[in-house]
Amino acid sequence: MTCRLLLVDDHSLIRAGVRALVSDIPGYEVVGEADDGGQLLDQARTLMPDIILLDLSMRSTSGLDALTQLNASGSACKVLILSMHTDPELIMRALEGGAHGYLLKDTSASELEQALSAVRNGERYLSPAIAHTVINQALRHTRPARRPACERHNLTARQLEILRLIVRGKSTREIANGLGLSIKTVETHRSQVMKRLQIHDVAGLVLFAVREKIISLDD
Repeated sequence: MTCRLLLVDDHSLIRAGVRALVSDIPGYEVVGEADDGGQLLDQARTLMPDIILLDLSMRSTSGLDALTQLNASGSACKVLILSMHTDPELIMRALEGGAHGYLLKDTSASELEQALSAVRNGERYLSPAIAHTVINQALRHTRPARRPACERHNLTARQLEILRLIVRGKSTREIANGLGLSIKTVETHRSQVMKRLQIHDVAGLVLFAVREKIISLDD
């Protein structure tokens, strides 16, 4: 089934560029465009897109305000932020405000496809270029852990090892090759980790790993 996209950006050239990139990605279709956050609700209600690609800086209603209004309306649309901003406070506000992913505007076609696929499948996506920023921001609110994470969350040593590799951006195949395991075994461990932690996307695992001091900025 084709995934329907709505582009919201006040620069027509940016929208044209994104539309061109999307046209080369199988399974996705741009069904509408808006040049201001104030038009977002009407477009979302009328077009019923699956994913909204939303800029944060626009002339009238900001992307953050539009995101707040969208969530208040009860919309089921998923939102992928597409922005030039790398400010950690702004990124965290967008994620905490309900965005399913944050992608920088200088992204490649392959990363756009990866981000859309993640959001489409109910996961969250962070551009690798800002992952360090998000971790750093989360660390500011970290409290010391009393017990090892594996004990508090009933994770085995192997699951904790795989969790570390996941949040460092390793693919399932890379983890399997590095640990000498089958891809199926790694997928099973990954599923069990998410189930036990009740976290179902990589962005959530990153924030968890930072708060629990499972990883650090030097990793």
